[in-house]
Amino acid sequence: MLVLHHAPRTRSVRVRWLLLELGVPHELRRVDFVPPKEGFFSQATPLGKIPVVEEDGAVFCESGAILEYILERHGEGRLAPAVGSPARGPFLQWMHWAEGTLSQPLSVLLWHRIYKGDAEALPSVIDEATTRAHRSLDFLAEGLGDGPWILGRDFSAADIMLGFTLAAAQVLGALGEGHPTLVAYLGRMQERPAFQQAAAD
Repeated sequence: MLVLHHAPRTRSVRVRWLLLELGVPHELRRVDFVPPKEGFFSQATPLGKIPVVEEDGAVFCESGAILEYILERHGEGRLAPAVGSPARGPFLQWMHWAEGTLSQPLSVLLWHRIYKGDAEALPSVIDEATTRAHRSLDFLAEGLGDGPWILGRDFSAADIMLGFTLAAAQVLGALGEGHPTLVAYLGRMQERPAFQQAAAD
């Protein structure tokens, strides 16, 4: 059985959410999150990170990679366009964009506002990260269009990847009334029962 090492309000919410959407049996092993300022790779998991998944002797981390693995092994064609279909490229773009682009400036805000607590001493760093975040959100809003989901009418794992990052953007003050379509998009995701259970775990 697949084992998920999970801590609330971390990227492991993505993995738990996908597993619940797909109805994949799994064992949830809860761990207490250790703030990175207290030591990197210091989580109480086999790889020192969160999330970590174990299955059939494989042990690996990185939420995006885990989602792709689950889709390939357990998805049965659900929540992802077929390989070779016209929607496959956009799907992969948004799967990776959530971490590769949007998360980058948010990580700066998180580090200095929450973990280090020195944001007031670094106004130019915070301003630059905020500007990058807003421009990234503009790009996402354009890509979403009328939605309701990032690929149009079909909810997919790309929405799960983006949903966690948008929730983080909202908590950090980067996502607000300046992006009403994204706030509504996040709201639709937060209404899904699988999201609500994953966020509550």
